[in-house]
Amino acid sequence: MAVRVDRRAVSFGLLGTVLLAGAPAFAQKAAKPFPAWVEQFRARARARGISDATYNRVFQGLKPDTSVYAQDRAQPEFTEQTWQYLNRRVSDWRIATGKERARQYAGLFSRIEQAFGVDRRVMLGYWGMESAFGDVLDNPKHMKPVFPSLAALAWGDPRRRSYWEAELLNALVIVERGWGTPGEMTGSWAGAMGHTQWMPEVWLNMGVDFDGDGRISPYGKPDDALAGTANYLVRRGKYRRGEPWGVEAKLPQGFNTAFADNKSNRPLSQWGDLGVTTVEGGALSGYDEPARLWLPGGTGGPALLLFHNFYAVRSYNPSSNYALAVVHLGDRIMGEGPFVTPWPGGERALTLAEVQEVQQRLTAAGFDTGGTDGRVGTDTMRAVRAFQQKAGISPDDGYASITVLHALRQGR
Repeated sequence: MAVRVDRRAVSFGLLGTVLLAGAPAFAQKAAKPFPAWVEQFRARARARGISDATYNRVFQGLKPDTSVYAQDRAQPEFTEQTWQYLNRRVSDWRIATGKERARQYAGLFSRIEQAFGVDRRVMLGYWGMESAFGDVLDNPKHMKPVFPSLAALAWGDPRRRSYWEAELLNALVIVERGWGTPGEMTGSWAGAMGHTQWMPEVWLNMGVDFDGDGRISPYGKPDDALAGTANYLVRRGKYRRGEPWGVEAKLPQGFNTAFADNKSNRPLSQWGDLGVTTVEGGALSGYDEPARLWLPGGTGGPALLLFHNFYAVRSYNPSSNYALAVVHLGDRIMGEGPFVTPWPGGERALTLAEVQEVQQRLTAAGFDTGGTDGRVGTDTMRAVRAFQQKAGISPDDGYASITVLHALRQGR
């Protein structure tokens, strides 16, 4: 997915390739040299209640990370079909790790459900999607200090300067309040931080001190991060307690797929009048709950009736594929099965052992996968694509498929 800056700017799992060429020229569009801009910006910080001591603490010796300009403009490196997107994210590793976290933090999830009404499966889905359950938070390949990034963007991005200036000020307020230090505030290139990847504005306005330690933090224990995200869902997404996100449906022969636009809201009874049933064949007549119909894989794939809470989940990142991955991952963690209807042109996801075998064989063949733990990140996708190109496998899309596994086993 393209990088977005309306809420959090970027999710960990959606970072694209960074092409650094041209970044210095872009930086030259800044109105003033960086040191002069820093002194000018001090007045804005004072107006937000930032002390000179805090401002100096943050900016003393700080150099703007101008590599973020290329990242801000970069297009995603890989284009994935929905079934590939889901297979890579709703993976055996995430499902198994999610089950462990669900057991480990059962008490925390119970308290979040009681306080906010957000189902634990949704919170587990976010946690897995955003930071692999916190696994990447200490990984410098994925996380970097946010102040050099935000300062560079506020100083040198003429397109969205006001947005980045506001987020830089928000980050300064966090330091002023004592919720975080410049050194511990690491995140994505755009400043998204912690277990559920908060931008500073979300940290300030949606954060919750759920562990009662006197400060709000998206790092360390996941209490504040998960509770704050639940708070976000309720306040900004209007999440409704006790309601499902949707159901898989079955369409009648000859159904007019123009109705499946993920936009038109109709009561379930009206969908039933059009011949739509649950995927098991259950009737929808008599239900007034409004729903939208979506065919994420096109004609012949799963048909989904989406309720209000699906769009509450999507408020966190305005992508239906992202929201579907969150809710489906949460469902799988809680023991539900995959979609009943197969995806057109799709294939089963590799098992955890098979993904690890792909990574091990690629590494042995000289392709850097960045690890062999069974998690497919950008490094593994690049390695897969390089192997596909060498082996003549088309498309060379970076997807770790059964075909790729078989080719590796054959020594191609």
